[in-house]
Amino acid sequence: MASIRPMTINDLFKISTTNLDHLTETYNVGFYLEYLTKWPDLCRVIEGVDGNIEGYILGKVEASPYPPPVYPYDPDTNTNPNYLPWHGHITALTVAPSARRLGHATRLTESLEQQADANNGWFVDLFVRKENILAQELYRKMGYSVYRCVVDYYNDGADAYDMRKPLSRDKGYKHVRDHGENFRVDPQDVW
Repeated sequence: MASIRPMTINDLFKISTTNLDHLTETYNVGFYLEYLTKWPDLCRVIEGVDGNIEGYILGKVEASPYPPPVYPYDPDTNTNPNYLPWHGHITALTVAPSARRLGHATRLTESLEQQADANNGWFVDLFVRKENILAQELYRKMGYSVYRCVVDYYNDGADAYDMRKPLSRDKGYKHVRDHGENFRVDPQDVW
């Protein structure tokens, strides 16, 4: 059975087979190293019994780079709809084509959600291409919903859905909304 473990620098030489579809973003080595340095607990791989990397997740915990409109942050007193409180973020999640439909994406995502919850995050979010229906269905099955549509988010002009899943701190589900597909924002409004 495949096992999840922390990503290491040496894994960067073994992940190329996981990036073999057109919907997977591939980053430069410096990008991966930044994540491994800043958020090592949120960078994981799933390794097969043969030692091959079958998937990985890159994540971080973050908040908007400016203080909340009202301190301390409370979703009921937040006056800025674009302010992002402390939360987990899935930057990249990919599974090798040969290892799909084995539950790897779910297991990797759950590991990141547990870390974000342990870091007292309000929710976990991610961006997914609007046309990537399979990924959206996967995330919905895991409890994510569309919070908003970010117009022209990707370099090729494609829109993205900002999908979120509340964590245990968000007892009132204040960081998710119904029908988020209809709530359109520009990329500069994401922060």
